[in-house]
Amino acid sequence: MTSELGTADHPLRVAIIGSGPAGFYTADHLLKQSDIHVQVDMFDRLPTPFGLVRFGVAPDHQKIKNVTRVFDRIAQKETFRFFGDVEVGNDISLTDLSEHFHQICFATGAETDRRMGIPGEDLARSRTATEFVAWFNGHPDYRDYEFDLSAERVAVVGVGNVAVDVARILCRTPDELAETDIADHALDVLSQSKVREVVMLGRRGPLQAAFTNPEVRELGELVGADIHIPPEDMRLDSLSEAELENTDDDTLRKKITILEDFAQRSPEGKERLLTLRFLVSPTELITGDDGGVRAMRIVRNELTSAGGKLRPRATEHTEELPVDLVFRSVGYRGLPMEGLPFNESWGVIPNEIGRVTEPETGQPVRGMYVSGWIKRGPTGVIGTNKKDGTETAGAMLEDTGSSSVLDPAHPDPSTLDALVRERQPHVVNYADWSRLDELEQSRGEAGGRPRVKFTSRVAPVSTSSRSRSTSVTNTTWRYSGRCG
Repeated sequence: MTSELGTADHPLRVAIIGSGPAGFYTADHLLKQSDIHVQVDMFDRLPTPFGLVRFGVAPDHQKIKNVTRVFDRIAQKETFRFFGDVEVGNDISLTDLSEHFHQICFATGAETDRRMGIPGEDLARSRTATEFVAWFNGHPDYRDYEFDLSAERVAVVGVGNVAVDVARILCRTPDELAETDIADHALDVLSQSKVREVVMLGRRGPLQAAFTNPEVRELGELVGADIHIPPEDMRLDSLSEAELENTDDDTLRKKITILEDFAQRSPEGKERLLTLRFLVSPTELITGDDGGVRAMRIVRNELTSAGGKLRPRATEHTEELPVDLVFRSVGYRGLPMEGLPFNESWGVIPNEIGRVTEPETGQPVRGMYVSGWIKRGPTGVIGTNKKDGTETAGAMLEDTGSSSVLDPAHPDPSTLDALVRERQPHVVNYADWSRLDELEQSRGEAGGRPRVKFTSRVAPVSTSSRSRSTSVTNTTWRYSGRCG
């Protein structure tokens, strides 16, 4: 069977689960091959593609979203199909896919937050950064969430890029936000925000902060917020000083330069204040009279060297930080997929350069692959997924001539198409998405915005017997508000 696989008469059939950067970069490497014929079918449980780019990148970072032009080029290939609004594990099973594809690649990301594990974490007004980001980006699963922005003081636990996004959006002026593609329901709430101070908390020192230099530099350029770093939080300990002295990483040196500049600034009297704290960890959220958060108890940390890495260790020094709202951004983890092994500790599917492996033996699971955060954990930026996807695709191509591929009973693309439409009649194809994309951009143009997003999935109202995939005009969609 494998000897002729990859020919024009017997193309390699690949299913990719997830339509974010990892999925598209994996598809790109597979489809650009000239010596093997590959067909890629991409599945996403949401009607719209692009995953993290659409629902994770902050609305004031439009340049980053331009990467979708690359993905659009990939999707235009005749050997690529998109199946939106189709959930693997619900509408279609892994067993179903095994009957129709030679290889299956999971690019499902890290879909849930890590917990802080402290008392009071589940109090009212203690929220996750992920749900807040998804809400203001118009993710249909989160559009009806509510966030109490009557709070004047907000804590953001974490100093990675997502934490920076949360802090920055809370500090943006309504006029700045109105020029973005932020969901209208979020724009309405943020325009009425009473937030006056945002405090970011990092458990290690400034040198170890996970944010990138472009992200943190923006915090010092906010129109409506002064930035402040307490001198004691900016002071490097001996271990950090030694690390900085011995490094040849100019990016790391530049990070400290940026932060030192912030620490030396005097307040200009702007409407909001953004404070960066380092070497502190929350130990408890304290309840107010209304049952919600009124304060956070934090402990001062010191750095120790363990296993070649600098790690925080709590000291005896504690303080109580008055806050009314908390967002945690302390890490993310993937979710298990039925039928595949899963590493609960790391929150990833165990693998070797993208080949899914059995935990007990380390042997590859036939025909199963991973790419992106579900493969390596929640690290890197969007561009990191290109190298990652190329590596996984390389392993997949290498396995094509071996017994590692699946032997599907129904490799014909039409049989898969019929099965999906039977299970999910309202499947969205890429042509449908392209029409939705045009509509979103058209609605945004009137207000000088990049787009006004569709933010809800509702049952289609058909004017004929045709499905939504046949004509997007047969579907009633709800816009995010103002232009609807």
